[in-house]
Amino acid sequence: MRATHGTAVDPGQTVPNGAFPSGNGRPSGVEPPVPGGPEHSDYYLLDNLLTDEQRALRKKVREFMDREVIPIINPYWERAEFPFELVPKPAQLDVAGFQISGYGCPGMSNVTAGLVIPELARGDLSISTFAGVHSALAMMSIALLGSEEQKQRFLPPMARLEKIGAFGLTEPAHGTDVVEPEKTARRDGDSYVVNGYKRWIGNTTFADYVIIWSRGDDGHVGGYVVETGAPGFDAHVITGKTALRRVQNAQISLTDVRVPAANRLAGVDTFRDTEKVLLASRFCVAWEAIGAAIAGYETALAYAKQRKQFGMPPAAFQLIRYRLSRMLADITDVLCMQYRLSQLLDEGDYSMPRVALAKMHYTEGARAILADARDMLGGNGILLDYHVARHLCDIEAIDTYEGTDTVQALIVGRDITGYNAFVPGAPGH
Repeated sequence: MRATHGTAVDPGQTVPNGAFPSGNGRPSGVEPPVPGGPEHSDYYLLDNLLTDEQRALRKKVREFMDREVIPIINPYWERAEFPFELVPKPAQLDVAGFQISGYGCPGMSNVTAGLVIPELARGDLSISTFAGVHSALAMMSIALLGSEEQKQRFLPPMARLEKIGAFGLTEPAHGTDVVEPEKTARRDGDSYVVNGYKRWIGNTTFADYVIIWSRGDDGHVGGYVVETGAPGFDAHVITGKTALRRVQNAQISLTDVRVPAANRLAGVDTFRDTEKVLLASRFCVAWEAIGAAIAGYETALAYAKQRKQFGMPPAAFQLIRYRLSRMLADITDVLCMQYRLSQLLDEGDYSMPRVALAKMHYTEGARAILADARDMLGGNGILLDYHVARHLCDIEAIDTYEGTDTVQALIVGRDITGYNAFVPGAPGH
């Protein structure tokens, strides 16, 4: 991993919960609340369906996020810097690679991955995005589409977080229509020469490998494992973001970058091969939305019970109890839905429209829950100290990447009606 941005935080410059010592002075009684455990959001006792090992893993990930991430993360968000010193630490969790089996990866079931991902997101959506790009996009591309030799060569160091991955599909002129990447790769002896641009590529400024998707001079789409130190590879951070400010999204410029032929993913024949990867990643993003929603609900619930207004906690008022109940109902809805989807995937019943429906529904619900939580915290809701504002800003990016709710609706709509609405007909047709 090559750290090119960001500086470490001096422990003496922060206080618990990631607040700044210069103070947003906290009067007694309005300290940022300590959210509860999973029992506060698992109203239908899905926990009873889990094994002891699964519950222990979830607990380990939550404790890691509470201990290592949440106390320091807010200053990084405000400075739009990535916490590079955190990158090696998740290696102790042994979760990189998520559902990939072998090659040093944990080989989780989809249900188990669904316990890890929302815990990462509950703590911080930028950290869960970093993990998702590395594991569900870069590593999964190699695991699903690489040769055995490529898997043996790339995956073990990535599983140990010694090498970091990124995924370059989106282009400046191709967002939703990524099915039409530019013809930018040509064979030259034992190498491919790759040219062009990619945009919004997370992890790129410090990644070791970027999976670049490009259309070759033969018209076929290929996936290329590009080493970021290669001559002609250049990445510039996109600045001015109001969401996922710590994620190092970049625009990549590739100028006659030579990629060994051995680095072209062996299992890629057409663009449709990328759908296998995008399904796994979109499933991950759906879980991220749930984790963010749980963070908002847990914080609002704790705040309503701990703060005092008119001589009593806000939780004593009927209006607050109604709002909390609605938030819990929405979370229970998506948890049950996603648990069943995870089971279907574990049974081998893969369906992009089902995953699209989940991503559409959960991100929409998470945005509403976080907005409600922010409102329930009043003025404190816009302070980073209380974390909800950070989640509320970040969920906008989660709602957008891997396809907006509109795109997901078109995928589902095409499946249930048989009509393709992505490419509109000419006027009058």
